[in-house]
Amino acid sequence: MQLYNYASNSFTQPTMPRFEVKQSAKLNLTSYSGLALIGQCCQAAQVEAVIDPRLPVSQGMRSSDLVKSVVGLLSLGKSDFEAIEPFRGDRFFKEALGLAKVPGSVWMRQRLDARAAELRELTDELSLRLLERTEAPITAHKGYVCADLDTFVMDNSDTKKEAVSRTYQGVDGYTPIALYLGNEGWNLGLELRAGSHHSALETEYFFERAFPRLRRVCAADAKLLWRADSGFDSARLLFALADERDRWAALGRSFDYLTKWNPRRQDKTAWVARAEAAGAFEEVRAGKRVGLLDLKIDRAWKKAKRTLRLVVRVTERTIDKKGQHLLAPEIEIEGWWTSLDVAMADVIELYKHHGTHEQFHSEIKTDLDLERLPSGKFDTNDAVVHLAAFAYNCLRLIGQLGLTGDISPIRHPAKRRRIRTVLQEVMYRAAKFVEHARRLVLDFGRGVAAHVKVFTTVQARLCAVASP
Repeated sequence: MQLYNYASNSFTQPTMPRFEVKQSAKLNLTSYSGLALIGQCCQAAQVEAVIDPRLPVSQGMRSSDLVKSVVGLLSLGKSDFEAIEPFRGDRFFKEALGLAKVPGSVWMRQRLDARAAELRELTDELSLRLLERTEAPITAHKGYVCADLDTFVMDNSDTKKEAVSRTYQGVDGYTPIALYLGNEGWNLGLELRAGSHHSALETEYFFERAFPRLRRVCAADAKLLWRADSGFDSARLLFALADERDRWAALGRSFDYLTKWNPRRQDKTAWVARAEAAGAFEEVRAGKRVGLLDLKIDRAWKKAKRTLRLVVRVTERTIDKKGQHLLAPEIEIEGWWTSLDVAMADVIELYKHHGTHEQFHSEIKTDLDLERLPSGKFDTNDAVVHLAAFAYNCLRLIGQLGLTGDISPIRHPAKRRRIRTVLQEVMYRAAKFVEHARRLVLDFGRGVAAHVKVFTTVQARLCAVASP
């Protein structure tokens, strides 16, 4: 803004204030007060009880301190080992996570290299305990609690990291597999894979690890729906899902699956003739007709045979959406293998919601800054990815408990907050850290009453179930 000087009959530019910069020797400030809630999440998940008995040390730093340090970094969106160095002299980082000592970057890297294989087997238990003990909300979509399975690409081009190879997106990197539960997107499995690893290859072993977790965290009366894309269209995997459905039924529980069909080398013209013969076509607009077929298909795997339901949608276009007549009909076929006993249109509608999980992939790669992994060793990177799944669940829990509903300081309503929003609104909230009379105090100052309420509400929920 310019000021008018009547004496000189001209406009003058106001001078900007010059701030005096000083460094206090007494004040202890932190720009990431939300880390205290991550420490509470670690206590609620019983990190020390899970990790230390299985990974004991004769001397030096406890294994649980290593886990909490890595989770603390990941929950701040920092994935490289060197990011720990500024925190080594930070009293708040140490107290917030309950550490005996903050590790250095070299020690952290070496310890993860040495214990990666053992560590990644234990980290999934942390997420399960966190969800169970805090009674985390797991909400349904159209009556079904959905478990969404998929792979995604981590671009690690121009590196010589172990198992980096060409992915289906045409870049060099990794293709981890992930399983998300409910509308909230809780992560119940995140495992690293080589870039060239096909989606269905060895996925039955992932199923063996994932199914017990679903039985454990889902309510007994919940109707579970397993959803996966066409990369998992394999007789072996479909039979595994059908077997799991039988196991749930024997327990009096509901489990269904919905896997997209991979047409591979199907004759599209033959499918149009089949839909016409069945009288399935309906014209949805001029030059476009859609037919739905409900089929029973026999599938075989080794010596076993099963009859599975396949819903197929055949679309024929002779006029495109702009009104242009086509020289040859454009034919599209899609299908879905399912155990659901619902209308064909409902099967298709339930699968559409499966695309929501793409946002969860994005949050892991960008919000947690985990696109490019920190180590050159595959096992170490896999351990980091497993720990990232726990950090992701901690941040998701904070967002669901504190940034939704009536206490949310954010104006627009939402059923789920993005991890980036949790980082901005909670994790990076500044405060003064005070140690006095054996008490630890976070002073948020003026003008942030809504955020203080979020912090106290979430902390009360976590402390209610906390134990060493």
